[in-house]
Amino acid sequence: MDSCSTKVMFMLNDRKLNVEIDPRITLLEFIRNHENLTGTHAGCEHGVCGACTVLVDGKAVRSCLLFAVQLNGQNVETVESLAENNTLSDLQRNFWEYHGLQCGFCTAGILMSLTEFFRGRSECTETEIRELLSGHLCRCTGYTNIIRATIAHARDQGIFCDDS
Repeated sequence: MDSCSTKVMFMLNDRKLNVEIDPRITLLEFIRNHENLTGTHAGCEHGVCGACTVLVDGKAVRSCLLFAVQLNGQNVETVESLAENNTLSDLQRNFWEYHGLQCGFCTAGILMSLTEFFRGRSECTETEIRELLSGHLCRCTGYTNIIRATIAHARDQGIFCDDS
């Protein structure tokens, strides 16, 4: 072990990792550069844009703001965990069907925040969806199709309550 390295154990997309890493490496850098999972994007690198959002123990977090060594003993999920056997998840399929993406740069972070949002939820409204999405910057779509795709997913799950 290098004198500057720290040993860390955590789960990444249901895979147990025991790694020695530089304590200055962010979770974002680790995911992209050490594990070659490039779905998580580096946007502003200040925690503002949401492009780097992943789930840590089921909670949406900005991976650019965490050091990888902080994840010891925790479970990390990236956008790559959503599709199973090369089949899009229901949420991803709705984004595809409703054109909820354009360049795709922000999409992974949005999908991860929505994954947390929908887990265990028995109902949701358009207002709640819009509030959640306000934490993500998208420069291409104007959000209309992202909201349409999200509402379609909520309807498919039988949890959408119209609050208009």
